Amino acid sequence: MTARASRPTPRRSVLDIAPYVPGRSKATGGAKLHKLSSNETPLGPSPSAIAAYQAAAEKLHLYPDGGATALREAIGNAFGLNPGRIVCGAGSDDILYLLAYAFLEPGDEAIHTEHGFLIYPIAIKAAGATPVVAPEKDLTTDVDAILARVTPRTRLVYIANPNNPTGTYIPFSEVRRLHAALPPDVLLVVDAAYSEYVRRNDYESGMELAGSAENVVMTRTFSKIHGLAGLRIGWGYGSAHVIDALNRVRSPFNLSIPASAAGVASLADRGHIARAAEHNAEWLPKVAAAVEKLGLKVTPSVANFVLIHFPGEAGRTAADADAFLMSRGIVARQVAAYGLPGALRMTIGSAEANEAAIAALGEFVKSWKKSK
Repeated sequence: MTARASRPTPRRSVLDIAPYVPGRSKATGGAKLHKLSSNETPLGPSPSAIAAYQAAAEKLHLYPDGGATALREAIGNAFGLNPGRIVCGAGSDDILYLLAYAFLEPGDEAIHTEHGFLIYPIAIKAAGATPVVAPEKDLTTDVDAILARVTPRTRLVYIANPNNPTGTYIPFSEVRRLHAALPPDVLLVVDAAYSEYVRRNDYESGMELAGSAENVVMTRTFSKIHGLAGLRIGWGYGSAHVIDALNRVRSPFNLSIPASAAGVASLADRGHIARAAEHNAEWLPKVAAAVEKLGLKVTPSVANFVLIHFPGEAGRTAADADAFLMSRGIVARQVAAYGLPGALRMTIGSAEANEAAIAALGEFVKSWKKSK
C-alpha cells in the first residue's frame, strides 16, 4: 500500500513552473519616476473609458453579465466580427490559459518560440502538457523551426506576432504558411496583443485567418494601446467550436461591470487610439536611432517597446545598465527569464520619459567608456 503524503501535493507539472515575475514599478533614485517596464501607453486610457468606469460604480452590488454581451457586440461592430465567435476574459492572459485548459491534457505537447511570452510555457505546464521550444532566427519566429517540432502529440502552437519581448514580427504570408502545414487537429494561437502599433504593409493580426479556419484563434488585449491594463480586459476570436470550448471552462463572471463598460467606451473613442498609435509611430524610430547612436544594438521593433543589447563585460552588462537607470528614476525590464540576459526591454513612454531614458543611457555608456 502506497503511503499517503502528509499534505496536499500539486501536480508535478505545476511545481515545475517558474512563477511569472512582472515588470517592476519602483526605482531606487531619480527626481521623477519613469516606469518603462510594462509596455503601458503613456497616453493613458480614453477619457470616455474613465467616465464609463466611474459611472459603473453604481452597479457594483450586481453580478456582471456572464457573457460580456455588450463588450462582445462592441468588438464585433468595431472589427466587423460575429460576436458569437468572440470570448472575453480578464486580460488576454486569461484566454491563453483557457486555450491550454480546454485543448491540452497530460501527454500532449504544445509549441512556443524560444523568446516568446512567458505565459505560454506556464499555461502549457498548468494544463499538465509538455512545452516544446522552437528556436528563433534573428530573434524572430521561425516557421520552419516550429514545423520541425510538430509530432503526433502536438495539439497547440502559440505564436506572438509581434513578439514580446523582441518586438519582431513575421509577415502574414508566413503565418499562413505555418497554418497550412499544421495538421488540422493542431490549434494555432496568434497572440496579437501589440497589433494596433504595427505599421507594415505585410502584417495582419490573424483576424481573417481566425475567421475562416477551424483551428486558429486570435487573441487581443485592452491593456496596451487602450490603456486599460489595470482593468484586465482581453478577448479571443475563432471558430464556433473553439469559442464554445472556452466558454465551458472559463469563469462565468470573468469580466467585471466596470471593465466591460470601460472597454465599450474605449472602442468608441477611435481618436484616442489613433493618437496613441501616432505617438508610438513618432517615438519608436526616434528612441531606436538615439540608442543606436550611443553604440548600443537595438533589435528592430514594430511594437511599443525596444529591446536594447549591452556588452557582456563587467560594468557594461544589462544588469549594470538596469541598476544605473534605476538610480536615475528609469524602470526598464530585465529579460533574462526570456533567455536574453544581455538585454533590457524599454517601453516607448512619454516624450519626457523617452528623453530621460536616452539621456540616462548616454550617461551609462559614457561612464563605462571612461573606464576602458
